Amino acid sequence: MKFHCYNFVNIILLSNFGLFESSYHDYADALSKSILFFEGQRSGYLPEDQRMNWRGSSGLGDGWMVNTDLTGGYYDAGDNVKFGFPMAFTTTILAWSVIEFGECMPPAELRNALIATKWATDYLLKTVSQPNRIFVQVGDPIVDHNCWERPEDMDTARTVYTVDAPNTASDVAGETAAALAAASIAFRSSDPGYAETLLQTSTRVFDFADSYRGAYSDNSNIRDGVCPFYCDFDGYQDELLWGAAWLRRASQGDSYLNYIQNNGKTLGADDNINEFGWDNKHAGLNVLVSKEVLEGNMYSLETYKASADSFMCTLIPESSSYHIEFTPGGLIYRPGGSNLQHATTISFLLLVYANYMERSSKTVNCGSVSISPTMLRHIAKRQVDYILGDNPKGMSYMVGYSNYYPQRIHHRWFITSIHQRSFPIHRVQGGFDLF
Repeated sequence: MKFHCYNFVNIILLSNFGLFESSYHDYADALSKSILFFEGQRSGYLPEDQRMNWRGSSGLGDGWMVNTDLTGGYYDAGDNVKFGFPMAFTTTILAWSVIEFGECMPPAELRNALIATKWATDYLLKTVSQPNRIFVQVGDPIVDHNCWERPEDMDTARTVYTVDAPNTASDVAGETAAALAAASIAFRSSDPGYAETLLQTSTRVFDFADSYRGAYSDNSNIRDGVCPFYCDFDGYQDELLWGAAWLRRASQGDSYLNYIQNNGKTLGADDNINEFGWDNKHAGLNVLVSKEVLEGNMYSLETYKASADSFMCTLIPESSSYHIEFTPGGLIYRPGGSNLQHATTISFLLLVYANYMERSSKTVNCGSVSISPTMLRHIAKRQVDYILGDNPKGMSYMVGYSNYYPQRIHHRWFITSIHQRSFPIHRVQGGFDLF
């Protein structure tokens, strides 16, 4: 499966500079480039303060064939397609990064991170603007992949893929609900009106996801457009719990607490899968829900914390349950393509969980080994440093960071950007997907 841009967004974890002061890496520069990447992925009408000024407005007619404004949002990696499922996941993780680490960011980068989040949420609000309908994708991926052109020059079909009730889209709708709920927390202090709009829309979208249960890729009318690119390979159940968990955190509503309490077993909350990404939310769900348990408030959610603890133990070589592989150079490894998606998302969860543990003065018991927040942070730091150049090749896998990085990247704006040194943080042709 080809994995595109949206899972490396959590490199934003670099914002927690206080954890990494002993390293020689310039995490501030890496953070800045991580956020800058989003400006190169923008679709729609670009603002006057667009920093990547070689990028022009594009996709300005998106949605015309369904009489709906679907301009905006982000293109997916080197494609000119807007895939709603991974874009919503990107938004959730970007918002979560701001929530957990925003106070550690330089003010300018916090502002840029919020702007990047809003560019996505403004678009996601458009995709769910009509009751019991969700626009899940814009652009025919087969036609798009067969025509390598800049988005400003697009002449390929901007097909809109739509799911109407009672057809199912629990995965996309559940992730969109999570994204809007998480973003409502991120914007609560700076833009309370917008935050309220996000939260209210999230509740409505979650109702759609829960009322018509099933995967969006099961719909025959859109399947050929979304598969095999972003099919739901791991089931829609995790997105329902994920959406409910974010609504619980954003609203503090008892109904969402009851939902994750009562539906955990039937929706697979006990599935302790050692990955976290656009298609599988279980590990992130367990970490997110564990916050309330670690704060001492919700023992009824203890099973989620037990799963989060178990996940952390799989990363510790001294633990009897250790089973995640590392490369000889020290990178978290899972079979399949685009391996950095696993290293970065897992690292993000390590840092978030370490913070939750430290605030509650807790450790993780991995049999005979007791795991501290410091140990979890050490593993995360090793992954980030590997990506930035501490690897057997001595190469930074973040394009534009350091003096030695990939030169042939998979992107449609590479030629114009490389000469102006506005570098995308992106996939190496034949190599890794960093996002």
